[in-house]
Amino acid sequence: MPPTQPLTPEENQRLARKERTLRNRRGRINPAKMPDRLARTSAFAPRKKDLVTDSNFVRIYEVPGYSVVEVKGRELGSQHRDAIYALFRLPHEKVEIDNPAYRPGTFIPPVLCYYQTRTTWRTLIRAMGRTEHVNNLLSLVHVFQEIQQVSVLIHQGRSLKEVESIKSRRGRGLLPDSAGSASPMITELTWEGAQLDSAVTVTYGSRVLEMIEKAHLVSINADVQFRLKSDHAKVFWPFIDSQPEHTWIDEERLAQLSGRDLWATGATSATRAQFRKECREAFNDMIHAGGLATYTEEVTGSGRAKSRRYTYTHASPRQCELDLQKAIPSN
Repeated sequence: MPPTQPLTPEENQRLARKERTLRNRRGRINPAKMPDRLARTSAFAPRKKDLVTDSNFVRIYEVPGYSVVEVKGRELGSQHRDAIYALFRLPHEKVEIDNPAYRPGTFIPPVLCYYQTRTTWRTLIRAMGRTEHVNNLLSLVHVFQEIQQVSVLIHQGRSLKEVESIKSRRGRGLLPDSAGSASPMITELTWEGAQLDSAVTVTYGSRVLEMIEKAHLVSINADVQFRLKSDHAKVFWPFIDSQPEHTWIDEERLAQLSGRDLWATGATSATRAQFRKECREAFNDMIHAGGLATYTEEVTGSGRAKSRRYTYTHASPRQCELDLQKAIPSN
């Protein structure tokens, strides 16, 4: 029997990720499996209305330690997040075609690769938990057309120092010195008709393909996501659900996920009080939607540095927790 070859570091990392995934399963049914930086980002505003639609719109959204995302073309909101999450709830397939621009002896790749989701309007609407009605079909088409207008640049840098460097260089009109790539999340959306069972084909951009290929994916309970009513809950839930070992979150992180700075110039005690009210509403919404079992709010710090910390219990225990419960004999 020939000796087995040792695993490469990349293969060991993939096995470790798979083992962590199995331990952290929470019994999700048909979850949204998506790139981690699209789950832990502030690039989707916590609102559906009053979004900036100017084609010259450019903004860098940072969640230090997790993601730095630059959006160009228009502002994205809760409805765009839901549509994208519904797509990542459906199966996708890798497509490879011959590159017509290929020339031997050049750096042009001979094969073009991309991912596609082939579905119907009915399946998409059902994945979002909406009523299967033609009115929802038309609104969904409009949302995807808006997503197509947007170019998303996802930077590799994630630390606070790297974030400040990116913002500084961008402010001077320079390209950030960290690695990155830019492409729309969706490059093409085609459909064969405006009926519920009409075929729909979505083609993803190269950056999404890269994140899928490198297995930088997290699992989100999409049933909870689409049951949420609060726009802030829709912002917080993907971050919370994709961090299975976390049990608390500070309001500074919640503010970052909402794309705001609680201590910026112009911020007041009234705006902070309003944000804390929205946070409590969001956590209550996550409980009502079946994502969390309980939560508590704790005051931390003192004086001007006084803040809040939210400690929560997930409604669904992880697989490793269930195994531990089974191993403990009952009295």
